Amino acid sequence: MIAPTRSGVALLRRNTTHLQGLSRTFASSASRKADADFTHAVVGGGAVGLAIARRLQQQPGVATVLIERHGTVGMETSSRNSEVIHAGIYYGHDTLKTKLCIKGKEMLYHLCSRQSIPHNNCQKWIVAQDAAQLEATEKVHQHASSIGVPTHFITKEEAARQEPDVRGESGILVSPTTGIIDSHSYMKHLEGAFEEAGGICAFHSPVTRITPLTTSASSTPGSGGWEIATKTPDGEESTIVAETLINSAGLNAIPLSNSILPAHRHLQPFYCKGSYFSYSSSHPRPKTLVYPAPKVGLGGLGTHLTLDMGGQVRFGPDVEWVDSPDDLAVSDKNLRVALGEIKEYLPGVDTESIGLDYAGIRPKLGKAGVTHAGGKGGFVDFYIKKEEGFEGFVNLLGIESPGLTSSLAIGEEVYGLLYR
Repeated sequence: MIAPTRSGVALLRRNTTHLQGLSRTFASSASRKADADFTHAVVGGGAVGLAIARRLQQQPGVATVLIERHGTVGMETSSRNSEVIHAGIYYGHDTLKTKLCIKGKEMLYHLCSRQSIPHNNCQKWIVAQDAAQLEATEKVHQHASSIGVPTHFITKEEAARQEPDVRGESGILVSPTTGIIDSHSYMKHLEGAFEEAGGICAFHSPVTRITPLTTSASSTPGSGGWEIATKTPDGEESTIVAETLINSAGLNAIPLSNSILPAHRHLQPFYCKGSYFSYSSSHPRPKTLVYPAPKVGLGGLGTHLTLDMGGQVRFGPDVEWVDSPDDLAVSDKNLRVALGEIKEYLPGVDTESIGLDYAGIRPKLGKAGVTHAGGKGGFVDFYIKKEEGFEGFVNLLGIESPGLTSSLAIGEEVYGLLYR
């Protein structure tokens, strides 16, 4: 593997704003690909990309570069979400979402406790208002039991003692391992840990072209490494070569994948915008997260009540399918419907205090339901695999919720694909 020279590390640390100046600064005598500048190139500096880069850089003797088009980490989906640590109770048996969410949740709580990253294991209530919703909630409980995730029902009397303002007319299911996290503090920790281990963050570096290289001994694309071209803020193109390529580009992951894979393996990206709504009143203010019973085929989990680390209430996200990943304008299109959903479980809410807040985009592989019950589009799992017919190409597509919760486990998953 590539070993960085002392002068190379110093030079790279002075050039972490973009890729220009990063190439040809590593000694290559220990590398099986003599012309490679890095062992690993991770494209995408969200929570998942950071977790992957951090884990790969822990491998002795490697050099990892994290390539991000923005000026800092976590500027897209990772910072425009509910910041919930999910329990893993909505996804099917034997799916990556279930496996990685449950494992990632445990890893995340452990890391947060050890590194004093702000978080709160505040629990979640799933509330049912009628018989049909109760049936859906009971199915969630049964599924959670089958995968070893604790949930339990509480009585109306117990609910009234704990959260007197929350209504669950037909039943309330408690998820005790659900919580919240300060995603910005978490991502800054990952960034610091990655750089402390010798990793390089290349910001302001949008990828313009990726070319799989071959060798005289092998015609397999990627056998000679991966040439990655980026554009500097001044419009100048810069290139590096990495032994392996990890596509963790989030909203841009499918277009990036399509630029590499043959046409018959191209996928269509789907963008699900979710608008969030602020709440300026001091009452009611529950101390636990509140979710409506899941609806089959919905692209989200309903307009739920979440909290930030200061205890401030917010609602959302709603579901709006959009054509562009850049469509981040907060929409009031579904506000009236959202208000109706909110009043069902929080009847004392002051609707005049609910306003537009922010929006985020979820990168999806289809217009499928979030829960394992699926819907018209069926359930769609995470796509995390080494691409067949290429050497050293790990592709991560459709990494939406529970991506933040799963991020550390996804890092382990990618590490396993490359090293186990």
